[in-house]
Amino acid sequence: MTLVEHLYELRSRLFKAVLAIVLVAIISAFFYDELFALLSEPFFSQVRRLAEERDIQAELTINDVAGPLILRLKIALVSGLVLSSPIWLWQIWAFILPGLHHNERRWSTLFAFIAGPLFMGGVALGYFVLPKGIGILLDFTPVDVANLVEVDRYLNFILRMLLVFGVSFEIPLFIVLLNLAGVVSGRALGEHRSWIIVGVFVFAAVATPSTDPISMLFLALPLAGLFLISEVIARLVDRRRARREHSYDGYDDDEASPLTVRDGDDAGDHEDDDWDDDWDDDPDDDPDDTPVDRNDHA
Repeated sequence: MTLVEHLYELRSRLFKAVLAIVLVAIISAFFYDELFALLSEPFFSQVRRLAEERDIQAELTINDVAGPLILRLKIALVSGLVLSSPIWLWQIWAFILPGLHHNERRWSTLFAFIAGPLFMGGVALGYFVLPKGIGILLDFTPVDVANLVEVDRYLNFILRMLLVFGVSFEIPLFIVLLNLAGVVSGRALGEHRSWIIVGVFVFAAVATPSTDPISMLFLALPLAGLFLISEVIARLVDRRRARREHSYDGYDDDEASPLTVRDGDDAGDHEDDDWDDDWDDDPDDDPDDTPVDRNDHA
C-alpha cells in the first residue's frame, strides 16, 4: 500500500470507530437517569458517610442554564466511549494487522478480542476505587464549610479516573503484541523488570486524578501483575519462535552450540577430505599424481 492508501485506510478505521461511539452514545441517552444515578452514587455514598461521622456537607450543583443539557450529552458520550470500547479498539488494531505475518495475525486477533473486556475490567476497577478516592478528598472539607461541587468538574474527575484505569490495563496487552511483532523480547522485559515495576508505581501516582495512595495502589498493583503475566507470555512466545525458526536468540551468550558430524565419519578425516576437494585439481584423484604440498599452497 502507498502512503495515500494507508491514509485512506486510517480514515476508514477512524470513521468506523467514531460511528460506533456515536451510535452507542445515542442509545445511552435514553438511559440517562439510570446512568446519572450510577455515576453519582460514589459521591453521595461518601457524603452520607462523612455526614454521619463528621457532619460534613457536600452537594452536586449546576451553575449554568445550559448545564443540564451539557450534563446529559457528557454522560451519553462517556457511556458510548466505554461501552463501545471493543469496537474502536478492534478498529485501531485492524489498522496494524495487515503488516503482520500469518502466525502473528492469529495470536494478535485473539488478543484483540481480549482488549475490550480488559478495558472494561479496568473501568470497573476504577469505579470500585472511585468512592475511596472521593471520600479521602472530601474528608479535608472543614466542618463549618459546605462543599458545593460542580457536576461538570465531577464528571471530568470521573472520566479521567475511569479512562486512566481502562487504558492502563491495555498497556501489558500491547507489550505482548509488540513481542509477537518481534519488537520487544521476553529477555529484555526480564532484565528491566525492576525498573518497569518502579515506572508502574510512578505512572500510577501521576495518572490517577486523586492524590490518595489507595487509588495509586489499586492501579499499580494490578498493572504490575499484568506486566509480569505479559513477561511470561513473551518468554513463551520467544521460545516457540526460536524452536520454529532454529534461531540462536534463545541461547545464552556463553552457551556452546552443538556441532553436527555425519554418522560413520571421523571429524579429522572429514576435514582432510574437504581439503583435498578444495586443492586437488585432478577430479579423479589419480594415485600416480604428485601429492599436493599444503605448505606450498599456504
